[in-house]
Amino acid sequence: MKKVNIFVALLAVLGWMYGCSVYMAARQPDQKNLHVLDKGTPRSHVISELGAPTYTKNEDGKSCDVLSFTQGYSKGAKVGRAVFHGAADVLTLGLWEVAGTPIEAVADGTPIKVEVYYDEKNCVDFVKVIQGEDELKEVTSFGKTN
Repeated sequence: MKKVNIFVALLAVLGWMYGCSVYMAARQPDQKNLHVLDKGTPRSHVISELGAPTYTKNEDGKSCDVLSFTQGYSKGAKVGRAVFHGAADVLTLGLWEVAGTPIEAVADGTPIKVEVYYDEKNCVDFVKVIQGEDELKEVTSFGKTN
């Protein structure tokens, strides 16, 4: 009877672990359209895509929003990762979760913080990067300071 209880407990643990990396991969943050940081984009579009600013200030007569967000992954990338984790789980009878769950815990998007300065028409004038400069360079050609 003890062996049966241990076997049932082991199956329960494996059943609980099975699918964690799949779930985590599917629930990663969405990819933001960073082209809203290009010069001339209306402030409303920036806020709609990247979220509400953490801080707003006026500096030298220009409005400035400080934005903090996580750049995530495209739907295709998330689905591909989830399918991979699911297949690996099936092929390894759930043992993949030992590696897959920590991988998904670490690969949870790139934190980005920027100051977005607007012109008199409330459109993006230029952007100062506080955190995540490499990610922004790869994706967009946002306005630079003069």
